Amino acid sequence: MTTLAQSDIALTPAAAARVAVIAEKTSKPAILRLSVEGGGCSGFQYKFGFAEAVEDDDIVAETDGVRLVVDSISLDLVRGAQVDFIDNLGGAHFAVENPNAASGCGCGTSFSV
Repeated sequence: MTTLAQSDIALTPAAAARVAVIAEKTSKPAILRLSVEGGGCSGFQYKFGFAEAVEDDDIVAETDGVRLVVDSISLDLVRGAQVDFIDNLGGAHFAVENPNAASGCGCGTSFSV
């Protein structure tokens, strides 16, 4: 496990707060996993889930006691990104602002590099 500098990947306070609420309601650890998989409209897609523990090859960013974990392979595609939680008239969801994405789809869950 490696702890990252904020410039490698970041979890906003809004996202950390939402993860904390969900973790408390579900009695799970406050660990949000972000991974990148092949597929989606644009070639790669973001996948979010809650982790029970930090894995050996995970990179960890922490905000307000909440951890964001990314496996070392996915990190190459999201380095410099920020994970936020958006709650507006369009709906509530986690969003990735990824400086490595050359393009993305309208839904915001897939991208290309």
